[in-house]
Order: sequence, then structure tokens, then C-alpha cells
Amino acid sequence: MGFVDSETAGKARYAAYVAEQASTRAAASTLVRAAPVLIGLMQQEHDADELEKGLAACAVQAEHLGNARYFHDRPPTRQECAEVVEKDRCGNPVTRAMFLGRQKHVLALACAEQVLKKLWPAPFSIEQRYRYYPNARMVESISKEKEARLLADGCTDELRGTIKPDIVLHENRTQLLKSVLTLDFKFPCPSSNLPQWTRYGSSSPYADSFQNNIYERALGGRALLISPTQGVVPP
Repeated sequence: MGFVDSETAGKARYAAYVAEQASTRAAASTLVRAAPVLIGLMQQEHDADELEKGLAACAVQAEHLGNARYFHDRPPTRQECAEVVEKDRCGNPVTRAMFLGRQKHVLALACAEQVLKKLWPAPFSIEQRYRYYPNARMVESISKEKEARLLADGCTDELRGTIKPDIVLHENRTQLLKSVLTLDFKFPCPSSNLPQWTRYGSSSPYADSFQNNIYERALGGRALLISPTQGVVPP
């Protein structure tokens, strides 16, 4: 009887220890707090923290390189951010904030791909476009070839209502339409602005909804922001 009691007590202590360790890791990582399943998916206990630090470092590096390219290492002022620097093919004005954001996204995603290849043990998607059917609660992927063809033909109407997150982490290859976590880089201009999700305009099927809400409804996982000043922003 004493042996059984001590064995039971030992199991209880071990269960408490595992729970404590999981709690400690979750407290240390915004990614794990948003998606506890990461504890089971990551290969090492510290990998979730390393992943978070690596992606945050990509945002900082992209911010630095983007500013260095155009402003010799200083951040642009609020006035410079608001200046119109070009027009898109539809004749819409493109501000310097928008222009720099695109440039920094390219740099951040190239960096993030290397971080994910090293640390994320499952599939991931970078700038994958999805078509979401809210009423049917269905989502389908659009190939990069089809997207490029539609854009080249000017058929942007066919892309109306689609979503294109920066990074989607999947659990396995049978779940490529589902997200464990969805991540978007944001580069506020000026840098003193807080990073925030974009609200869809009146012409969108998702009018007045925020990007993160639509990402989560479509793909299932939590959606988080990553910025140079805030790192991975808690949900």
C-alpha cells in the first residue's frame, strides 16, 4: 500500500513539474501564449523563445536596412512618411510610408524564411494568398502562378476578398489550409506610431473588420503582429 501511495505521489509531483515547466515557457513566450500547441511542436523547449527572438530581430534588421537605404540610418520624419512618392498602376497615390513598408517587408520576409527553416519543424507559408468564403466557412489557396497571372493581366477584381498574410505556420502537411499561428510584419512610419492591424475599407467584403479577425476566422489560428519597436505583440 505504501509503495502504491508513494508511486501515486511521485506521478502527481511529476505532473505538477511538467505543468510548471509548461507554464514557465508560456509566460516567457508570446508565441506560446497565443498557441500553446507550440510546446508540443517545437523540437526543443527553448525553440519557441528562439523563434520569437529571431522573427523580432528580422523586423529590427529590416527597419534598419530600409532606413539606411534611403535616410542614412535615421528614421523618416512624420512629414516624410506622409509625402506622396509615386502612383500605382491605377493612379492611386503611394506615400513614403507605404513605399518603405513594402521594401521592409521584402527584407523581413527573406530573413524570416531563414529563421523558420532553422527553427520551425513543420510546414510554413510565406505570402500565400487565400480565398475565404465566410458564409461557407471555407478557404482555398491561390497558387503564386495564378496570382501573378491575374495581376499581370490587371484582373485584380478576381482577387477581391482574398487574404494574404505574411507568414502562416502549419501543424503538418495535411493542414495547409489551417494555421497554428498567423504572423504579419508591420513597419509604422514614423516609428513612434504603434503597430496596428489594417481595417478593411467600405469596398471590401470585410468592411470595418480588422485583418487579424479575418485571418483568424479564415485560417483558425491566432494572428499576431511583429514590429521593430514592439517585437511580437501579444494578442
